[in-house]
Amino acid sequence: MLRVDLHLHSTASDGRLSPAELVRKAVDEGLTVISLTDHDTVDGIAPALAAARAFPQLRLIPGIEISTDISGGEAHILGYFIDHVDGSLQAALEHMRNSRLERAKRMVTRLEEMGYPLEWERVQEIAGSGVIGRPHIAQAMLERGYIESFKEAFTKYIGRDGPAYVEREKVTPAGAVELVIQAKGLPVLAHPLTVPEPEQMAAELKAVGLVGIEAYYAGYTAEDVERLVSIADRHNLITTGGTDYHGLDAETSIGGVDIPEESLKNLLSLARQSRLKPAHN
Repeated sequence: MLRVDLHLHSTASDGRLSPAELVRKAVDEGLTVISLTDHDTVDGIAPALAAARAFPQLRLIPGIEISTDISGGEAHILGYFIDHVDGSLQAALEHMRNSRLERAKRMVTRLEEMGYPLEWERVQEIAGSGVIGRPHIAQAMLERGYIESFKEAFTKYIGRDGPAYVEREKVTPAGAVELVIQAKGLPVLAHPLTVPEPEQMAAELKAVGLVGIEAYYAGYTAEDVERLVSIADRHNLITTGGTDYHGLDAETSIGGVDIPEESLKNLLSLARQSRLKPAHN
C-alpha cells in the first residue's frame, strides 16, 4: 500500500524540520511518495532531493505553496513537479520573500506598540535560513511568555483580524496558477475549504490552468471530502491530499491523511502527459 503526503513544510519556510530531516521522517514513517511544498520558496528542494537519493523506496516530488490574496482572505496554490531552478519563478519568489520580511518587521513593531516587545534578532534566529513567517513571531511570543500556545498568538494578535496583523503583497490566485505553469508545474488549489466559495474559485482557476484541488486534508470530515470530490468531478479536476505538516506537536502527523492511490496515479499521469519527469524514484 502506498503512503502519500503531498503537502509538507520544512525550515526553508515555516516548518520545524530541515529538508533532510523531513525526508528521514517520511522514510521512518513508511511513506513512499512525498512533496515538499514550502511557502513561497523552493530553497529546500535541492537539499531534500539530495537527502532522498539515499532512499530509493521514496519518491520526492518538487513542489511549492504560493500564498495569494483574495477578498476577505487568502487562497493558496500548490505547484507539483515544478522546475525549481526556473529563473522567472526564482525572481517572483524573491520579490514575495522580501514582502514577507517587511511585513514581519511591521508586525513586530505593532506588537511592541501594544506592549509585547520582541527582539527582531530572535525572530530571525527562529526562522534560521527560512522565510520569516507568522509562526516564527508566534514562537518568539511564546518564549517571552506573552501567550500560552501558537493558536493564541493567531487568534488574539497576529491572525487576519488581529490587532498586530499586517497585510503583505501577494499575487492573485490566477497569477499563482500561471506562475506554476510557467515553471512547468501542475497547479492545485490547496485546502479549498479556507476559500469562501471553493467551487467558484475552482471553476475560475480551471479556466487559467488549474488541474486539481486538495480534497484530502488534515481535519476534513468525510462530508467535506465528498463535497470536494464532487466539485472536482464536476469541473474535471484531479484530487490530491496532504497533511500540511510543519512539525508541530498539535498537528496531524506526517502521512496522517488517507489519500486514495487513484489520486496519486492521476497526478503522475498528468505529469507524464505534460512531459514532466518525476525528480526522484
